[in-house]
Amino acid sequence: MKAIINAKVVTENSAADGGILFDERICEIGDIHAGGAEVIDACGAYVIPGFVDVHIHGYKGFDTSDGNKSGIENIAKALTSNGVTAWCPTTMTVSMEDIQTALDQIGELMQGGEGARVLGANVEGPFINPEKKGAQSAEFVKKPNADFIIKNKDRIKLVTLAPEVDGGIEFIKRVTAETEVNVSVGHTAANLNLACAAFAAGARQVTHLFNAMPPLNHREPGVIGAALTDDRVYCELIADTFHINPVLFKILDKVIGDRLVLITDCMRAGGMPDGEYTLGGQPVSVRGIECRLSDGTIAGSILTMNMAVKNFMDAVGCPIWEAVKKASLNPARSVGEDENIGSLAVGKRADIVICDSNINIQKTIISGSLAYDCNRQIV
Repeated sequence: MKAIINAKVVTENSAADGGILFDERICEIGDIHAGGAEVIDACGAYVIPGFVDVHIHGYKGFDTSDGNKSGIENIAKALTSNGVTAWCPTTMTVSMEDIQTALDQIGELMQGGEGARVLGANVEGPFINPEKKGAQSAEFVKKPNADFIIKNKDRIKLVTLAPEVDGGIEFIKRVTAETEVNVSVGHTAANLNLACAAFAAGARQVTHLFNAMPPLNHREPGVIGAALTDDRVYCELIADTFHINPVLFKILDKVIGDRLVLITDCMRAGGMPDGEYTLGGQPVSVRGIECRLSDGTIAGSILTMNMAVKNFMDAVGCPIWEAVKKASLNPARSVGEDENIGSLAVGKRADIVICDSNINIQKTIISGSLAYDCNRQIV
């Protein structure tokens, strides 16, 4: 048994002085009795739930679409330094063979591995509209293939779809009827009526809201208008202050609240110096927080989850628990994992992070075991 004491414990709707008692799962929160437990003194720092990144391609030089098991596991281990305890390795619009290879590796890592827990894949392409491909490769764009998703349903959590493409609505109906995969509307030119039809058919998420879709217009609100007004739909947000002007963070907080899901959309350049990298086989230049293809197209990000929370908190002026929730419980709910992870609650997995008020990560604990300590290397 372990105990964290002298902490500000961040639960779903509050932050209060206290502690937390745990083994693999959380046993007690608040005025705990450590007894003979191994004690970790937080020295007044915050204790928050581990972050859940449901849309991230790569980090520290590795990319999910490489289809390399050790590479994906290296990402999982490196993410713990950012407070991430669970994630969805995210593929790009590459060949179906490469996507299948990545899914096979992800399926193996779902059974166990080092670092942040692999929940299942996020399949961002190839069932998209080439007119809104963004940094995806037009060469590998395909018509929706529900059979492919259904075949791999045990290793996929999310799949992006442009509902206007041929067979799009039928794809949503089949996938949502025959699997627990969450269909996310994205890389799309859909108008309001078609977006509403997609949500009526069962889609329950929007891939990086505002990006790779028509802008919100007062006469044609499009996907954005449909998502903002549908209480069933989760909306991803890349809170790096480059993809989206932070003024909008406050608006989104007021309009959609707990349906907002902070993501990184991070690529292999994350945690690396400025330079030349690749994303889905395409060359990307990284300068500061900007990642671009040679034609200037924005290509993913180098955002980390702890920085996303800090950016959101600063822009909105909200309490820490509110910002943390959008990076932990909300994404966990969006992929159906909230019974076990996403918040500090008795009975849930002991996925716990200790951080300061600027969300600098001090320690990351996964299922009760220390996975990251800023003061020493974990062997």
